[in-house]
Amino acid sequence: MRGLFLKIFTLFWIAQSLIFVISTAVIVNRRMPRPDFMVDPALLQQESIEAARSFDTSGCAGFRAYEQGHRAKAGLLDAGGNILCEQGVLDLPAHATFDPGLRAQQVENDTLWSIPVQAANGQQVVYAVKVPRRWEPRGWWDGITRFASPQLPVAIAVGGVTTFILVLIFTRPVIRLRRAATQLARGKLNTRVKQTRWGAFFEGEEFNALVHDFNHMAERLEWLVDAQKLLLRDVSHELRSPLARLSLALELARGDADTTMGIHLDRIERETERLNLLIGQLLTLSSMEAAESLEKPERVSLQQLLKEILADAEYEAQQRGAGVTMHSVCECVVDGRRELLYRAVENIVRNAVRYTEPGSQVDICLRKDDTYRMAVIEVSDRGPGIPESELESIFRPFYRIDLARAAQTGGFGVGLAIAERAIKLHNGRISAENREGGGATIQIALPIAG
Repeated sequence: MRGLFLKIFTLFWIAQSLIFVISTAVIVNRRMPRPDFMVDPALLQQESIEAARSFDTSGCAGFRAYEQGHRAKAGLLDAGGNILCEQGVLDLPAHATFDPGLRAQQVENDTLWSIPVQAANGQQVVYAVKVPRRWEPRGWWDGITRFASPQLPVAIAVGGVTTFILVLIFTRPVIRLRRAATQLARGKLNTRVKQTRWGAFFEGEEFNALVHDFNHMAERLEWLVDAQKLLLRDVSHELRSPLARLSLALELARGDADTTMGIHLDRIERETERLNLLIGQLLTLSSMEAAESLEKPERVSLQQLLKEILADAEYEAQQRGAGVTMHSVCECVVDGRRELLYRAVENIVRNAVRYTEPGSQVDICLRKDDTYRMAVIEVSDRGPGIPESELESIFRPFYRIDLARAAQTGGFGVGLAIAERAIKLHNGRISAENREGGGATIQIALPIAG
């Protein structure tokens, strides 16, 4: 969210600053004379008075003496535009006009200024002077630096502050919603977005409505999940008693059954055991999902834990003509519940043994990641692998890659869900990936005890 804040803030600030700079440049360029062509009118007015005084005192000779003391080309005319003295250095074009009042007109590459002035005898004369036009290369920014200071820095600073406040108002509720959504995705279904008094005033009805809808969604989601968990737990508990009675009736029926009936009773017993195992897994999963954190954690050696699991795994692998090997480079002690960790790793190892090809090996590797201080367990098989699109879905309850759910392809789809929940309770992570050459690898990462 910090990146979004910076992007919006930068764009708004630059936009406001450019609007002010460009508009100022246009105004300066159109409305104000360029410094190259500017002449001080007060100075010209003073010169015209001095020229008229020289003319009054000594006539044309006095005016010529005054003119020689100035670099500019000047002349003295009557109100009708007729030259009072000889033109001298002032070369007036035929199209030049002289209206009453101070004015300037373009004459080739020069600017001709005409200033009306009254002589001492009351005669109205016109003082005309040519000012060379100075061509100096100047950029449009010269006008801004001359006429837009200190307005420009103040405008940029005020624009930055107002943009900061505006972007803050827009992004703060989004940040709160994102944090709440993250907590909701982690399983904390009681997460709600709080609305402050000042937030309700500044953020507007749209954000308030969005917060209200989010809280309503979270509340509804929490209710549905709790109802599902409660139903799963109640159904599992209720099935335990009929199964116990069914097992007892099954044993009583064996005493009166013949050989043919015994075959059917054996099938009933196997299915009853499978159903009892499923109910046990459901109760375990339900209790894990209800738990928010571990109670009374203990130090657990993952190396010793894997050795205990290895003995049972090797026995099952031999029945399929496969093998199990373990590679350990550390003891890797973690804080947690030994029973939960044992059940999680055992489910993963048994899955690998079930799916690996006959004659292949299931590899169990325990190593230490010093960068993140994590103990890593990797269980790899040589089975058919997992479709790339389903690598994350296999940890969902009752999810099976084989949609036909044949008995020979695996269990009930609960074992990996139990493992995933147990690892999360230990603040760890679990993931799956396919191996090169066939097969899959399940990786578990757990924080090492400090």
